[in-house]
Amino acid sequence: MDWMLNYLPQVLMSIGIIALIIEVVVLGFATFILFFIGLALFITGLSMYLGWLDASVNMAMWSSIILTFGFALILWKPFKKLQNKQVTQDTSSDFAQETFVLTGDVNRTSNDVLHAYSGINWKVRSEQPLTAGQTVKVVKTEVGILWVIAVN
Repeated sequence: MDWMLNYLPQVLMSIGIIALIIEVVVLGFATFILFFIGLALFITGLSMYLGWLDASVNMAMWSSIILTFGFALILWKPFKKLQNKQVTQDTSSDFAQETFVLTGDVNRTSNDVLHAYSGINWKVRSEQPLTAGQTVKVVKTEVGILWVIAVN
């Protein structure tokens, strides 16, 4: 136990790094509590190592507690926003390379033009108005809808 007190700054920095690794790698940054505690322990240990703080157990406890609450107050909302940020990805599918000839006029709201693919009749829509007889390529799919563009 004496060695722990003799090497208190290094022990605090090590425990802090371990807490940070557990938070990021194991928990996937799902909870921020271990991140705040780990950061506080590391900074407390570093401050003791550099001589900015007295290397005592009492100072380590108070410094870690104050830094943990400080980090929680300052970083909670930015981290919560970062965690709740939704990423939308356009998924490419087998339809992306499908080309065919339109059987009717198509626009953003058309529902009457259908294209049979893989045993299902899909509604065909386009951002730009297209006329019957044009060759088109599928660029995006939604439930029951093929979005197309004209092929030159």
